[in-house]
Amino acid sequence: MRTGLKIPRHAAIIMDGNGRWASARGLPRSAGHKAGIDALRSAVRAAADFGIEYLTIYSFSTENWKRPRAEVLFLLELLRRFIRQDVAELHASGVRIRVIGDRQGLEKSLVTMLEDAEALTRENTKLNLVVAFNYGSRQELTRATRVIAEKVAAGELDPAHITPELLDTYLDTAHMPAPDLLIRTGGEERISNFLLWQSAYAEFVFIPEFWPDFNAEIFARALQEYSSRERRFGGLKAQSA
Repeated sequence: MRTGLKIPRHAAIIMDGNGRWASARGLPRSAGHKAGIDALRSAVRAAADFGIEYLTIYSFSTENWKRPRAEVLFLLELLRRFIRQDVAELHASGVRIRVIGDRQGLEKSLVTMLEDAEALTRENTKLNLVVAFNYGSRQELTRATRVIAEKVAAGELDPAHITPELLDTYLDTAHMPAPDLLIRTGGEERISNFLLWQSAYAEFVFIPEFWPDFNAEIFARALQEYSSRERRFGGLKAQSA
């Protein structure tokens, strides 16, 4: 861990720019996605080295299904390959894997792979790697609201007891700390339906480099920017992570 940096407990990353990275090099988009896997490995190692407790990555959104079928199939195969090739090493390194997002409608074999990765690494404590797959924050909030409404209709929950803290427990991220830092690569400055509720007080850092170029040095630069911020959480006095 580098001295002088404030280390967030939870960092989240929107990994953007694979396609533009490939286009700038005259390569197919698939080459950018492959290079993005190497950047992910670098990010996970760096997060553990920096002492970050939770790293959440936006790997596949609910909107990504709108992409060309060939690209979607390639991305799904990349996820399968990552699980087959990397989970054992992540487990040996003490990384716990948790997958958030809607699993309904996914191929059973893929769901089984995700569940097996979670089960294998459940007791690890070095780093929590949270993979947002088939994830959309609006959809997540809709699912949570529907469950709460059903409990109210069944007489199991008093509407007066519905609080922000209660809603937290129905989200995919239940029992996780809210992100302190949200990084987006690729130069775009939006959060694209990612952790909308959870990021209410996160610090946003937008990075011009495309995701395949992301490395420990760029991560450190984002942490340096985060360290320079005063976090007030709506109050007047700065608070630490």
